Amino acid sequence: MSPLEVLQLVGYSIGALLPVWLGIQLFSRRRKLTAVERLLFFLALTMGGWHGSNLIITLHSLFGFGYDKWITLLRAADTVSVISITFAYSFLLHVHLYLWAGASNRPLKLSEKVRVYLSYLPNLFLAVALYKIWFRPYAPMMSRLHFLVFPMAVWITYVLGVIAITELLIARKTQNQSEQRIMRTLAASFVVIGIVILAALAFGLGEGTEAGLYLKTVANLGSLLPSLLLAYYIYRYRYLELIIEESLIVASFAAVVLTIYIYGIKTIGDWMTVRYGIRPGVIEALLILGLALAAAPLRRWLEKRFHKLFEREAALYRQVVSRIGSQAGQYKQLPQLLDFVQQQTTQALGLRRTRIVLRERFVTGEPAPAFSGNNDGAAFSEGVLENVIELAQVGSWQPVENHQALASQGFELAYALRRDERVSGVLLIDAAAATLTEDTRSVLEVLAGQVAIAVEDCRLVEENVTLERKLAERERLAALGQMAATVAHEIKNPLSAIKSIAQVMREDESMSREYARDLSLIIGETDRLGQSVTQLLSFARSKAPAELPQLASQLVDSVVRLFQATADNRGVKLTTKFGADLELSGDVVSSVRVALSNLLLNSLQATNKDGEIVIAQDVKDDALVITVQDTGPGISEELRKRIWEPFFTTKQRGTGLGLAIVRKRMEEAGGTARLVSPANGQGAQFELRVALHPEPEN
Repeated sequence: MSPLEVLQLVGYSIGALLPVWLGIQLFSRRRKLTAVERLLFFLALTMGGWHGSNLIITLHSLFGFGYDKWITLLRAADTVSVISITFAYSFLLHVHLYLWAGASNRPLKLSEKVRVYLSYLPNLFLAVALYKIWFRPYAPMMSRLHFLVFPMAVWITYVLGVIAITELLIARKTQNQSEQRIMRTLAASFVVIGIVILAALAFGLGEGTEAGLYLKTVANLGSLLPSLLLAYYIYRYRYLELIIEESLIVASFAAVVLTIYIYGIKTIGDWMTVRYGIRPGVIEALLILGLALAAAPLRRWLEKRFHKLFEREAALYRQVVSRIGSQAGQYKQLPQLLDFVQQQTTQALGLRRTRIVLRERFVTGEPAPAFSGNNDGAAFSEGVLENVIELAQVGSWQPVENHQALASQGFELAYALRRDERVSGVLLIDAAAATLTEDTRSVLEVLAGQVAIAVEDCRLVEENVTLERKLAERERLAALGQMAATVAHEIKNPLSAIKSIAQVMREDESMSREYARDLSLIIGETDRLGQSVTQLLSFARSKAPAELPQLASQLVDSVVRLFQATADNRGVKLTTKFGADLELSGDVVSSVRVALSNLLLNSLQATNKDGEIVIAQDVKDDALVITVQDTGPGISEELRKRIWEPFFTTKQRGTGLGLAIVRKRMEEAGGTARLVSPANGQGAQFELRVALHPEPEN
C-alpha cells in the first residue's frame, strides 16, 4: 500500500466511526434532545455518511474490484457522499448560529432565522447531482459532477470562514482560558482547511500529480474538523453526558495498529523474505505476536494521553474550590465574598446562574431566626428558603432537585451550606440538565461545604470587628459621660442659685415693673440649661434607678399626662391608643419612662401648631411595642443613620443626647429603639420594643 492509500484508509475509517458512534449515543436519548442536540445528531450522521462513503470507494480501489458488478454500490456510496457533504455544512452553519445566540444568552434573532433558511439553499442542487449519478453512465463522482465542484468548494470555504469568525467571537465572550485556546485553534484550523479546499477543488492546484492527489485527500479529510468540533461541544457543554473518551481511544488505537502493521510488520516481513529467503508469513506472524504483547501497554499509553486531555476541564472546575478556600480570607465583608463565589462558580462550571442565599443571622450577626430575602438579587422568601433547607435535612443533607419550591424561583438544584449541624443558607444552581454531570455535582457538593466554612469565618471576623467597635464606642462614651457628669455637677448648683435670685427679684414689684422681661428671660434660660444638664446626667448615668412595677398602659398614660400642658401650650393634640396590657418590672418601667419622655419631647419640638402626636401601646409577637408618630417634617434619608449618635443635633439649641439616651435606656431594658417609616408617609414614627421573655446572655 502506498502512503496515500494508508492515509485514505486510516483517515476515512476514523472519520466514519467517530461521528457514527456519537450519533448513536445521541439517538439513544432522542426523546430528550433539544434543538441544538438534534442538529448535532444530524451533523454526526452527515459526517459519518461522507467519510463512510469515501471509505467504501477507497476499499473498492484497494481491492482492485471492477465497476461492472459494483456500479449500484458505488452509485449508492456517491449518493450518500454528495447528500452528506451538502447537508453537513448547512447543519454546521445552523449549529453555529445557535451557539452564538447561546453565548449571548438570547434566542435566535429574525435575521439569524432567515440565515438558517438560506443556509439550506445549496441543497436544491442535489436534484441535479442525483440525476447525474443515477441516470448517466457511471464515472467517479468528481468527474461526473465536475460542474458543481467549484461552487460547492466556494460554499464550503464561505461556511468555514463564517464559523471560524463565530468561534473567535464566542472565545471573546468566555472567561475560560482553556476554552478560548481550543476555540481559537479550531478557528485557525477551519481557515486552513478552507484554503486547502479552495486550492485543491476550486482551482485544481496540482491537478494530475501525486501532490494533487494528496491535496485532495487532505481536503476531503478536512471534514474531520466538524467531527472534532462536534465531540468538543458534546463534552464541553455536557450534552446528554456523553462519554466520548473511550470511542476516541478505540479509534486512535485501531489507526495506530493498522499503521504499524502496514508500515512495520508487512514491510519488514516482505523485506526479510526477499533478502534471506525466509518462509513467507513466519516473520510476519512473529511480529504480529510481538504487536499483540505490546498492545496492552500501547492502549494504556493512549488512555493516559486522552485522560489528561479530558481531565483538563474537570481539573479547571476543581480549581474553583481551592481558589475559594485560598482567597476567601481576603474578603472581610460577606457581600464581596458571595459575589466572588457566585462569579467564579458560574464561569468555571458553565452554569447559567449561581446564587447564595443566607439566613439573616449570618448576614447581620444577630441570632434572629429570620431569613435574608435580598441577597445579591436572589429574592427568596422566608418560607421558600426554610422549605428547601428542611427538604435537604430530610434527605440526609442531599441536594434538593426539581422541586416546586426551587422551580418557583427559577432554579433547578440547591445545596445546603452546612457546617457540622449549623446551616447558614443554600447554594442555588440554575443550569441545563445536561450540564449537571456527576463531576459537576461533586464539585458543587464540595464547594457548598467550603462556602459554609468561608461564610462562617467571614461572619466571625465581622463579629470581632463589631465587638471591637462597640467596645471602643463604649469607652469613648464612658469618658464623655464622666466628663458630662463633672460638668453637670459644676453647673447645676450655680444655675439653681441664678434661678432662685431671678425669681426673688421678680416677686419685688419695683424690680418686676422695670426688669420683668429680663427676669423672665433669665428664668427661661436657666430652665433650658437645667434641662440640658439633666440630659447630660441621664446620659452619664450607667442605669436609670428602678421604680415600682407598673402596667404598661399606666406608664404610657402617666408620661403623656406629664407633657399634656406643654402640648396644649403649643397647640398640639396628643392621642393615645392602647391594646393588650401587661405588667412591667421596675427596671423596665424606669428605662421605658426615660426613653418615651425623650421621644415625646422631640416630637413636641418637631410638630407645628394644630399637629398631632399619636402614642400607641400594644403587645405583639411576645413583646411590648410602643410607637410615637408625629405630623412634623420627618427625618431625611441622609440623617437617619446619624440621629442616634451622641451630641448630634440639627437644632440651633440642644445637646443632641435625646435619641442617644432613648437607645441606651432601651438596650439596658433588653429592648430596641428604631425609626420606622410611617404608614401615611408623613412625619416621623419611632418604635420602642421590649421582649417579654428576653433570652439570657451567654
